[in-house]
Amino acid sequence: MAKGLHVSNEIGRLRKVCLHRPGDELLNMPPSELGRYLFDDIPYLEVAQAEHDAFAQILRDQGVEVLYLEELVAQALDAAPGAREEFLDQYLAEAGIKGRIVPAAVRDLLGSITDTLAFVKKAMAGITKDEIDLPLSSTLTLDSMVSAESESAIVVEPMPNLYFTRDPFAVIGDGVSLNRLYSRTRNREAIFGKYLFKYHPDYRDAALYFRRDSSFHIEGGDLLVLNAETLAVGISQRTQAAAIDVLAQNIFWDSDARFERILAFEIPVSRAFMHLDTVFTQIDVDKFTIHPAIVGTLRVYELTPGKRPGDIAIREVNDTLPRILSRVTGVNQVKLIPCGGGDPVAAAREQWHDGSNTLAVAPGKICVYQRNTVTNDALYKEGLDLLVVPSAELSRGRGGPRCMSMPFWRDDLDA
Repeated sequence: MAKGLHVSNEIGRLRKVCLHRPGDELLNMPPSELGRYLFDDIPYLEVAQAEHDAFAQILRDQGVEVLYLEELVAQALDAAPGAREEFLDQYLAEAGIKGRIVPAAVRDLLGSITDTLAFVKKAMAGITKDEIDLPLSSTLTLDSMVSAESESAIVVEPMPNLYFTRDPFAVIGDGVSLNRLYSRTRNREAIFGKYLFKYHPDYRDAALYFRRDSSFHIEGGDLLVLNAETLAVGISQRTQAAAIDVLAQNIFWDSDARFERILAFEIPVSRAFMHLDTVFTQIDVDKFTIHPAIVGTLRVYELTPGKRPGDIAIREVNDTLPRILSRVTGVNQVKLIPCGGGDPVAAAREQWHDGSNTLAVAPGKICVYQRNTVTNDALYKEGLDLLVVPSAELSRGRGGPRCMSMPFWRDDLDA
């Protein structure tokens, strides 16, 4: 099986992928605070786990090695003396716990978990007031730090979006963008990537092209590796243009990356178009899924190395999306297959459940959500081989198969 990290395209045979099986973090979301957690509904955990297990098995059946984020982080924390305590210090510093006594009680709770995998899962799940032991004299301190509106009295917030492993970090080329996520709720997720790439024996030497302590935010759903020389990045609700400047600086001048250009796609700021990969994804050497509402609205910029070290040259690309993608892919003509098969009502409905968000396991062979029947029928008619993922509950988190996966290794297209 492939070692290390290597992603030079979007559709080469997938060899190794990082997932996160939904856990107790989904049980710690108060319904009154769903918007803050970026959910519109609460998935039924038991069914979401069964669907996710089916997704993982579909990948295994295609010969993909499935790695789980929680297991990788546990292995990383066990690999270096003091790593777990270092992680716990930073976790508590970022947890937003109020008061003087409660942080110590949380530390005691997490420190009492001897199994490192269970420790990591608990850090992901969050902590409620009923789980920690406090002296009777501290009751008022605890009550004062718990929001009156909070139905579950959360002391440490859960990370329910973690099953979308695409966003906290992204493998690009042979390195990693360790991201600063858009919302405070999600930015804490990147701490797991930090310690994975800092201490895990298989991945600790990876080059970091972006760091989570940056002043600007960027998310993995906005990063598409179109080929070994071309990286596409969305300028979106969750990725700032300034973050792309930082990424370009590091890729062009401060690393051994082979990328020669970055194409920045400016997409509308919208919940429906939160990331570039909710707008289009590559599914074959000459085919892409696309949301029809985006056609004609994209502005595209090309970033390349400037003449002097540290300089970045930027120009607007005045051309159509099909011609831009045709040049990048090296084919005479690309086919854009619309979400909803071109029907505007079906497109809006199935875009809500990420009909344009697919995961290729090989050219022309893609994972799709079962519920997007109109889009799937259009893909079948174009000759695509669909690996259909059950999705009644997973889709409630507003992310598709690509969102739920972070490839660690893909074959090169000429391999």
